[in-house]
Parts: sequence; C-alpha cells; structure tokens
Amino acid sequence: VKVGGYDIPKGSNVHVNVWAVARDPAAWKNPLEFRPERFLEEDVDMKGHDFRLLPFGAGRRVCPGAQLGINLVTSMLGHLLHHFCWTPPEGMKPEEIDMSENPGLVTYMRTPLQAVATPRLPSHLYKRVAVDI
Repeated sequence: VKVGGYDIPKGSNVHVNVWAVARDPAAWKNPLEFRPERFLEEDVDMKGHDFRLLPFGAGRRVCPGAQLGINLVTSMLGHLLHHFCWTPPEGMKPEEIDMSENPGLVTYMRTPLQAVATPRLPSHLYKRVAVDI
C-alpha cells in the first residue's frame, strides 16, 4: 500500500499523528484558535468517516460508544456551566491562567487548571426532597 508517497509494507502498524491533523490549516480554518462552535458551523462527520476528527477512531474500527461519550460530556459540561459560577483562585487574574498544552500520546494542560466553583442558586434549592412513588 502506498500512503502519501510512502510504501507501507503489509502487516505494518501505522500511527496517525492526531495532534498534527487537529492543527492542520489544510483541514481546519484557524486551527490554533479555540472555537468549539466550528463543529456546528463546519460539516464534520462525527461517525468516524471524517479523518479530521479521530478521538474515537475511524472506519470499521470506530468506537461504537462515540455518540454516547460525546452526549455525556456535553451534558456534564452543560450542567457544570449552568449550576456554577467559575472564577480563578483568589489573587489570580483570568489572563494569568496558563492554557498551554503538554503534548504527548494524550494531550493535557501543562499546568493543572485551578478554578473555584460557586453555586448559582441558593443552597435550599439543591436539597433532595423525599418522593413516594
């Protein structure tokens, strides 16, 4: 098989540089800019056929739980943003937060994010109420 001008011998393991694909200006408009809405604006196939998006694999080996994972993360993030006001720790300004990456097999933040979550609603609204069914 020939890929990108290279001969790949049968039985070879090929690793895709997902980090590079996610930052490729030929694949994404302004790839280094944080714009989550790009997935709503651009036609991105989340089912594993669009090789610009590979966190769940692709093709016939795509993760069968990909949509569930995306839905759960979206729901959890929505709940966290809806129920809490988020601020930096006391004495830290938002512009001082280090958002740089520590790239590797899995990309994570170079400096762990610290934030203070304050409930948006009065505490009595969060109490459980017994219900007989």
